[in-house]
Amino acid sequence: QVQLQESGPGLVKPSQTLSLTCTVSGASITTNDYYWSWIRQSPGKGLEWIGHIEYDGIIRYSPSLKSRTSISRDTSRNLFTLQLSSVTPEDTAVYYCARKTREDWGWFDYWGQGTQVIVSS
Repeated sequence: QVQLQESGPGLVKPSQTLSLTCTVSGASITTNDYYWSWIRQSPGKGLEWIGHIEYDGIIRYSPSLKSRTSISRDTSRNLFTLQLSSVTPEDTAVYYCARKTREDWGWFDYWGQGTQVIVSS
């Protein structure tokens, strides 16, 4: 049973950094052939892929967010993190972590419950 759980502050002030953690159980984030991903959803905008860290440590970011995004991992605790800097109210969204299979045509087979983050002063 693979489980992912997001955690972090639900309220962030504009210009600050949004920091979230995804804790994984039931699977190792270093096991071959899976990508560990961050996705967000805001009203009227649908789902937006933020980036991922691959099982071997390679990191990819969405071009639209690359300049503000940092993804890292702690293999000893089997978790990975998201930092989004210089946030604005447009970054308000429900943030998910999810596992994606390696293939280009692969899918997100496991998801966390999601955590709402509001950017407001």
